[in-house]
Amino acid sequence: SAHYSKPNFCSGHSEKTKTNYSAGSPEFKDTMSEYSMGNCRFFTYEEMHNITNGFSDQNLLGEGGFGSVYKGCLPEGREVAIKKLKDGSGQGEREFQAEVEIISRVHHRHLVSLVGYCISGDQRLLVYDFVPNDTLHYHLHGRGVPVLEWPARVKISAGSAKGIAYLHEDCHPRIIHRDIKSSNILLDNNFEAQVADFGLARLAMDFATHVTTRVMGTFGYMAPEYASSGKLTEKSDVFSFGVVLLELITGRKPVDASNPLGDESLVEWARPLLTQALETGNVGELLDPRLDKNFNEVELFHMIEAAAACIRHSAPRRPRMSQVVRALDSLTDVDLTNGVQPGMSEMFNAPNTAEIRLFQRMAFGSQDFTTDFTQSSSWNSSRQGGDVDASGGPRHPQSQP
Repeated sequence: SAHYSKPNFCSGHSEKTKTNYSAGSPEFKDTMSEYSMGNCRFFTYEEMHNITNGFSDQNLLGEGGFGSVYKGCLPEGREVAIKKLKDGSGQGEREFQAEVEIISRVHHRHLVSLVGYCISGDQRLLVYDFVPNDTLHYHLHGRGVPVLEWPARVKISAGSAKGIAYLHEDCHPRIIHRDIKSSNILLDNNFEAQVADFGLARLAMDFATHVTTRVMGTFGYMAPEYASSGKLTEKSDVFSFGVVLLELITGRKPVDASNPLGDESLVEWARPLLTQALETGNVGELLDPRLDKNFNEVELFHMIEAAAACIRHSAPRRPRMSQVVRALDSLTDVDLTNGVQPGMSEMFNAPNTAEIRLFQRMAFGSQDFTTDFTQSSSWNSSRQGGDVDASGGPRHPQSQP
């Protein structure tokens, strides 16, 4: 039977419980409900089986690298998405508990909330809030789906950037997502973005070596340094987010074999077009043709600048996510009390503001920028407020609404 001791970062209970119950036993469930992890509930496999109609195909929402996802409804009426992780993750119960505890403490309006989990024999299941309006991938690339309007694209870019920045800079320990892609950005009915699957890469790790047991990430989104070093960092998340920005701008998939030879990779196809757009002001073929003329040019160029900086080959010369948030957030969250419309603020229309110059130099790879930008005074002083503390200072994980 499995030995379990409560992780030392649980809040609300004293360090006193040690049990030798197996994970599937009633005694284990009683102990777990008494010493539940923060807001995270322990479910039995039977409960999971019942609310998914036996993990039926009718309840299947999708399948991914980490396992299958099923829709269910808890007895109190709460709709949930249940992720059934693939067998053989190489994780014991205690390590799994510790990782789940970290994920369960993360609360942010642009991150999908973990409701609970289940351990039963070799089975590992995670229970999330259900997000009703499918994924960004579906709305950009699904067949017969209405065109995703420009204001929604701006909102999604800013919201998802905030969620990722929160993982990188306001979570303790910090969380590197490792698999940012448009199918991991879920949308609610107002097209507000919620980033999913953060923390799962570590749940699939072999804890003895801290080396992933299989390839992490998704082809088309992976930063170039991953191929050479096998390491994923915050800056590789930034690269992947840059690819998502390119999807929002162009409407193209990260890899599309139907494109002409040499143009299958979105990043490689877009690089010269990004440079051309920023040098000449001509977006050329970059913009999703389905948008026609229905976009805001100021907003488009800020998104192009952000994308160009995020997909730089050199990881240290990419921006931090909090810097990306500031550039994108300026488009959606302009202070409404002064009557300025999004994308029309004086600061962001002025061609020589410090932040815009910084992004342009990052995008063009100016030799002036050989540091990590973390102390850039222009970023830390030119805009105040926002969800993310630009200094990366500590914040309570549950301080976000």
